[in-house]
Amino acid sequence: MNPSTRRVFQAVLYEAIAVAVVGPAIGFLFSEPVGSTMGLAVCMSTVALAWNYLFNGWFEKWEAKQAVRGRSLWRRLAHGVGFEGGLLLMLVPIMAWWLDVTLLTAFVADLGVLAFFFVYAVVFTWTFDRIFGLPQSASVVPAADA
Repeated sequence: MNPSTRRVFQAVLYEAIAVAVVGPAIGFLFSEPVGSTMGLAVCMSTVALAWNYLFNGWFEKWEAKQAVRGRSLWRRLAHGVGFEGGLLLMLVPIMAWWLDVTLLTAFVADLGVLAFFFVYAVVFTWTFDRIFGLPQSASVVPAADA
């Protein structure tokens, strides 16, 4: 799978699962109609999808320049922190506006979402890599090609 197709497929699959989980969960936690919170989840997913594509492109460019190949636990954790940290900055204002709550309330709520998604992101990308293989940027270069 070429790098662009891989990133798009990975991001769409990740977000489809996320919407199915997050929409109803936010509705339950904020006592809001699921129809409204599913709309919020789709909006958040759209932002996350664009961020996922951009961030993974930047991450893979950085990763390709590293002397050590592969994806260690530390590299996966760095990926998760970078992705989720950037997303937090973008989603808190959206959540605050949509749910008509303060930025602080949205921030605290998003920390809960972040905790779930941090684990989900690491597990999802590990599972995705196991099923579809590592991207070219993380693949070990055969000795003959080095």
